[in-house]
Amino acid sequence: MNISKLQLVHPIFANCYLLVDSGSGEAAVVDPGWYDDVIKDALAQSGAKLKYILLTHGHFDHIMGVYGLQKATGAKVVIHEADKDCLIDPEKSLCSGNFPEEQHPVQADITVSDGDVLTLGDEEIRVIATPGHTKGGVCYVIEGERTIVTGDTLFCMTVGRTDFEGGSVEELSKSLIKLLSLEGDYRILPGHNRETTLARERTHNRFIRRM
Repeated sequence: MNISKLQLVHPIFANCYLLVDSGSGEAAVVDPGWYDDVIKDALAQSGAKLKYILLTHGHFDHIMGVYGLQKATGAKVVIHEADKDCLIDPEKSLCSGNFPEEQHPVQADITVSDGDVLTLGDEEIRVIATPGHTKGGVCYVIEGERTIVTGDTLFCMTVGRTDFEGGSVEELSKSLIKLLSLEGDYRILPGHNRETTLARERTHNRFIRRM
Protein backbone atom coordinates (compact mmCIF):
# COMPACT_ATOMS: atom_id res chain seq x y z
CA MET A 1 0.00 0.00 0.00
CA ASN A 2 1.18 3.51 -0.81
CA ILE A 3 0.61 5.91 2.09
CA SER A 4 1.20 9.64 1.65
CA LYS A 5 0.60 12.72 3.75
CA LEU A 6 -1.25 15.51 1.94
CA GLN A 7 -0.28 19.06 2.87
CA LEU A 8 -3.53 20.94 2.42
CA VAL A 9 -3.30 24.57 1.37
CA HIS A 10 -6.10 25.90 3.57
CA PRO A 11 -4.96 26.90 7.09
CA ILE A 12 -6.40 23.84 8.80
CA PHE A 13 -3.47 22.27 10.54
CA ALA A 14 -4.65 18.69 10.79
CA ASN A 15 -2.87 15.95 8.87
CA CYS A 16 -4.62 14.32 5.94
CA TYR A 17 -3.50 11.00 4.47
CA LEU A 18 -4.06 9.19 1.20
CA LEU A 19 -3.99 5.37 1.23
CA VAL A 20 -3.77 3.61 -2.14
CA ASP A 21 -3.80 -0.15 -2.64
CA SER A 22 -1.53 -0.66 -5.64
CA GLY A 23 -3.09 -4.00 -6.60
CA SER A 24 -6.74 -2.96 -6.81
CA GLY A 25 -6.39 0.78 -7.30
CA GLU A 26 -8.79 1.39 -4.42
CA ALA A 27 -8.04 4.31 -2.14
CA ALA A 28 -9.04 6.01 1.09
CA VAL A 29 -8.54 9.56 2.31
CA VAL A 30 -8.20 9.94 6.06
CA ASP A 31 -9.37 13.14 7.79
CA PRO A 32 -9.86 15.64 4.93
CA GLY A 33 -9.88 18.85 6.94
CA TRP A 34 -10.39 20.74 3.70
CA TYR A 35 -11.14 19.79 0.10
CA ASP A 36 -8.75 21.53 -2.27
CA ASP A 37 -6.51 20.99 -5.28
CA VAL A 38 -4.00 19.04 -3.18
CA ILE A 39 -6.48 16.20 -2.69
CA LYS A 40 -7.81 16.49 -6.23
CA ASP A 41 -4.31 16.35 -7.75
CA ALA A 42 -3.16 13.49 -5.49
CA LEU A 43 -6.14 11.37 -6.50
CA ALA A 44 -5.72 12.22 -10.17
CA GLN A 45 -2.00 11.39 -10.13
CA SER A 46 -2.57 8.12 -8.32
CA GLY A 47 -5.23 7.01 -10.79
CA ALA A 48 -7.01 5.42 -7.84
CA LYS A 49 -10.75 5.14 -7.20
CA LEU A 50 -11.68 6.60 -3.83
CA LYS A 51 -13.62 4.01 -1.85
CA TYR A 52 -13.63 5.47 1.66
CA ILE A 53 -13.36 8.76 3.50
CA LEU A 54 -12.07 7.56 6.86
CA LEU A 55 -12.55 9.83 9.85
CA THR A 56 -10.67 9.38 13.10
CA HIS A 57 -13.15 11.62 14.94
CA GLY A 58 -15.66 14.38 14.34
CA HIS A 59 -13.89 17.67 15.06
CA PHE A 60 -14.13 20.30 12.33
CA ASP A 61 -10.42 20.41 11.51
CA HIS A 62 -10.65 16.77 10.40
CA ILE A 63 -14.01 16.81 8.58
CA MET A 64 -14.54 20.12 6.77
CA GLY A 65 -13.47 18.63 3.45
CA VAL A 66 -15.80 15.65 3.65
CA TYR A 67 -18.73 17.34 1.92
CA GLY A 68 -16.79 18.37 -1.19
CA LEU A 69 -14.80 15.16 -1.42
CA GLN A 70 -17.84 12.91 -1.03
CA LYS A 71 -19.82 14.95 -3.54
CA ALA A 72 -16.99 14.75 -6.09
CA THR A 73 -16.18 11.05 -5.71
CA GLY A 74 -19.15 9.25 -4.16
CA ALA A 75 -16.83 7.66 -1.60
CA LYS A 76 -18.32 6.15 1.56
CA VAL A 77 -18.01 8.31 4.68
CA VAL A 78 -16.78 6.25 7.64
CA ILE A 79 -16.92 7.38 11.28
CA HIS A 80 -17.61 5.90 14.70
CA GLU A 81 -21.26 5.82 15.75
CA ALA A 82 -20.61 8.12 18.72
CA ASP A 83 -19.20 10.91 16.52
CA LYS A 84 -21.54 10.70 13.51
CA ASP A 85 -23.64 13.67 14.67
CA CYS A 86 -20.54 15.87 14.34
CA LEU A 87 -21.00 15.59 10.58
CA ILE A 88 -24.31 17.43 10.74
CA ASP A 89 -24.01 19.60 13.86
CA PRO A 90 -21.42 22.44 13.85
CA GLU A 91 -21.74 22.77 17.61
CA LYS A 92 -20.67 19.17 18.16
CA SER A 93 -17.87 19.41 15.60
CA LEU A 94 -16.62 22.61 17.31
CA CYS A 95 -16.89 24.43 13.97
CA SER A 96 -19.35 26.97 15.32
CA GLY A 97 -17.46 29.90 16.80
CA ASN A 98 -14.04 28.44 15.95
CA PHE A 99 -13.93 28.52 12.16
CA PRO A 100 -15.16 31.16 9.67
CA GLU A 101 -16.38 28.74 7.00
CA GLU A 102 -19.84 27.15 7.01
CA GLN A 103 -19.99 23.42 7.74
CA HIS A 104 -22.07 21.57 5.16
CA PRO A 105 -23.93 18.62 6.71
CA VAL A 106 -23.00 15.12 5.56
CA GLN A 107 -24.52 11.77 6.50
CA ALA A 108 -22.27 8.89 7.56
CA ASP A 109 -22.46 5.92 5.19
CA ILE A 110 -20.69 3.47 7.50
CA THR A 111 -20.49 3.67 11.29
CA VAL A 112 -17.72 1.58 12.78
CA SER A 113 -16.95 0.17 16.19
CA ASP A 114 -14.01 -1.56 17.85
CA GLY A 115 -12.69 -4.54 15.88
CA ASP A 116 -14.40 -3.74 12.58
CA VAL A 117 -12.36 -4.42 9.45
CA LEU A 118 -12.49 -2.47 6.19
CA THR A 119 -10.74 -3.53 3.00
CA LEU A 120 -8.89 -1.79 0.21
CA GLY A 121 -8.28 -4.53 -2.31
CA ASP A 122 -6.55 -7.29 -0.34
CA GLU A 123 -5.38 -4.89 2.39
CA GLU A 124 -7.24 -4.88 5.70
CA ILE A 125 -7.77 -1.78 7.80
CA ARG A 126 -8.73 -2.64 11.37
CA VAL A 127 -10.62 -0.22 13.58
CA ILE A 128 -9.57 0.30 17.19
CA ALA A 129 -12.01 2.41 19.20
CA THR A 130 -9.97 4.96 21.15
CA PRO A 131 -12.29 7.35 22.99
CA GLY A 132 -10.84 10.05 25.20
CA HIS A 133 -10.32 13.00 22.87
CA THR A 134 -13.91 12.48 21.68
CA LYS A 135 -16.45 9.78 22.44
CA GLY A 136 -16.09 8.32 18.97
CA GLY A 137 -12.37 8.55 18.41
CA VAL A 138 -10.83 5.65 16.47
CA CYS A 139 -7.45 4.56 15.14
CA TYR A 140 -7.00 2.74 11.85
CA VAL A 141 -4.48 -0.12 11.87
CA ILE A 142 -3.00 -1.17 8.53
CA GLU A 143 -1.39 -4.39 9.68
CA GLY A 144 0.25 -5.20 6.36
CA GLU A 145 2.19 -1.92 6.58
CA ARG A 146 2.68 -1.97 10.37
CA THR A 147 1.10 1.46 10.42
CA ILE A 148 -1.51 3.11 12.64
CA VAL A 149 -3.35 6.33 11.81
CA THR A 150 -4.01 7.66 15.29
CA GLY A 151 -5.95 10.88 14.73
CA ASP A 152 -5.91 12.97 17.90
CA THR A 153 -5.42 10.03 20.26
CA LEU A 154 -1.63 9.75 20.10
CA PHE A 155 0.91 12.28 18.85
CA CYS A 156 4.67 12.48 18.75
CA MET A 157 5.69 13.01 22.39
CA THR A 158 2.18 13.85 23.58
CA VAL A 159 -1.50 12.82 23.42
CA GLY A 160 -4.86 14.33 22.52
CA ARG A 161 -6.64 16.95 24.58
CA THR A 162 -9.44 15.84 26.88
CA ASP A 163 -10.96 19.20 27.79
CA PHE A 164 -13.52 19.32 24.97
CA GLU A 165 -17.07 17.99 25.34
CA GLY A 166 -16.90 14.20 25.33
CA GLY A 167 -13.26 14.14 26.37
CA SER A 168 -12.03 12.03 29.27
CA VAL A 169 -8.56 11.49 30.74
CA GLU A 170 -9.67 8.08 32.04
CA GLU A 171 -10.99 6.97 28.65
CA LEU A 172 -7.91 8.28 26.85
CA SER A 173 -5.66 6.36 29.22
CA LYS A 174 -7.55 3.14 28.50
CA SER A 175 -7.31 3.83 24.77
CA LEU A 176 -3.56 4.35 24.99
CA ILE A 177 -3.20 1.07 26.86
CA LYS A 178 -4.94 -0.62 23.91
CA LEU A 179 -2.37 0.80 21.54
CA LEU A 180 0.58 0.05 23.80
CA SER A 181 -0.54 -3.57 24.13
CA LEU A 182 -0.01 -4.17 20.41
CA GLU A 183 3.00 -6.37 19.86
CA GLY A 184 6.10 -4.97 18.22
CA ASP A 185 6.58 -1.61 16.59
CA TYR A 186 4.31 0.42 14.30
CA ARG A 187 4.65 3.56 12.27
CA ILE A 188 2.38 6.20 13.85
CA LEU A 189 0.64 8.73 11.59
CA PRO A 190 -0.98 11.26 13.94
CA GLY A 191 -3.65 13.86 13.34
CA HIS A 192 -1.24 16.75 13.91
CA ASN A 193 2.48 17.37 13.68
CA ARG A 194 5.10 14.83 12.63
CA GLU A 195 4.95 11.05 12.47
CA THR A 196 6.57 8.83 15.05
CA THR A 197 6.71 5.17 16.06
CA LEU A 198 4.94 3.22 18.77
CA ALA A 199 8.29 2.06 20.17
CA ARG A 200 9.46 5.64 20.54
CA GLU A 201 6.26 6.74 22.25
CA ARG A 202 6.42 3.83 24.68
CA THR A 203 9.69 5.19 26.05
CA HIS A 204 9.64 8.95 25.34
CA ASN A 205 6.03 10.13 25.52
CA ARG A 206 5.70 12.04 28.77
CA PHE A 207 1.98 11.29 29.24
CA ILE A 208 2.56 7.55 28.70
CA ARG A 209 5.53 7.56 31.05
CA ARG A 210 3.37 9.11 33.80
CA MET A 211 0.82 6.32 33.22
